[in-house]
Amino acid sequence: MPSTIHHNLRAAIALKQALLADEEIIALIAEMAAVIIRCYRAGGKVFFCGNGGSAADAQHLAAELSGRYYYDRAPLFAEALHVNTSYITAVANDYSFNDIYARWLTAIGQPGDVLIALSTSGNSPNVIKAVEQGNTNGMVTIGFTGQTGGQLKEICSLLLCIPSTDTPRIQECHMLVGHTVCEIVEATLFPRT
Repeated sequence: MPSTIHHNLRAAIALKQALLADEEIIALIAEMAAVIIRCYRAGGKVFFCGNGGSAADAQHLAAELSGRYYYDRAPLFAEALHVNTSYITAVANDYSFNDIYARWLTAIGQPGDVLIALSTSGNSPNVIKAVEQGNTNGMVTIGFTGQTGGQLKEICSLLLCIPSTDTPRIQECHMLVGHTVCEIVEATLFPRT
């Protein structure tokens, strides 16, 4: 058991050190924050989607923006697309699970809104369809993936590829980057005086 604990801690630290040393990733994170700030300043909305653990991460990050991150301030519109279970189960049953996010974005996604799509493989069919619909709607599409980027690599406006193939380590870095973006957005839109 201790060897597993040590291994996982070392792997997490090494991956975060790799992110810290990658100036392109640092610049990309800053660009993601800037895109979201522009969206909010223009009256837009931010949506998130993912499956499984990535759905939980999507919901967590949406709450950081819509509730608060570090301090009290006005709420920002941010929503994880899977939170309406009646809608999700109806569309999955009547159409296809692959359509759950894209169909909803058809109704609610507006030009200039932001969609953040989380998929460690970059190949989740419902997330891919969501990004395609987001692009059709004129949204800015941001992908959070693993090392290869998968199919999302070809269709996202901005793509964060965590340099790993280990799903838990990728998801941990998605949350680190997501939290960092939320902190920058909050501090920029609601500066403390």
